[in-house]
Amino acid sequence: MEKLIEVRWHGRGGQGAKTGAQILAEVFFEKGYYIQAFPEYGAERSGAPMKAFNRLSKDEILLHCQVENPDIVVVVDPTLLTAINVVEGLKEDGVLLVNTPNSPKEIKQKLGLKTQKVYTVDATKIALEEMKANFPNTPILGALARIIGEIPIESFEEHFKSKFEGKLTPDKVEANLRAIRRGYEEVRGE
Repeated sequence: MEKLIEVRWHGRGGQGAKTGAQILAEVFFEKGYYIQAFPEYGAERSGAPMKAFNRLSKDEILLHCQVENPDIVVVVDPTLLTAINVVEGLKEDGVLLVNTPNSPKEIKQKLGLKTQKVYTVDATKIALEEMKANFPNTPILGALARIIGEIPIESFEEHFKSKFEGKLTPDKVEANLRAIRRGYEEVRGE
């Protein structure tokens, strides 16, 4: 990674965007990166739109503000594509990752994107199939591992396992690991 990477997550309260941002930062921290992970809090409640942010860098991070011009935008809830402007400030060479069964081409056309790269992964389907619960943040982490490409997927799996062993039952840990791996394998880009 040659530069600071800024990520803005869009989700709804209770979908795990804040936790996803935190885990992404922790994995990069374990590999020697400087990191930031923080949510934007307001009057949010379960189901209300919310944002979380990451900064990842090999160099010290001196910024301490919201991410206004992200390199990567992650949309955990696809209903937000029409509810708010999720691509506001996204860099010309930026990346959009959306949890949707739609193709990257469909999302690119829907949002009128020209220069940005679009990735999609059906994280909700993966979460429901593997974890029997709608926590799409887990497969999205796998997709991000693939898109960013700096840290091997095994590091995400190892981190998740060490963080949640003892907190979740062994079968739930394994289900989450399968979801991370599937997100990595099933993400599509255009």
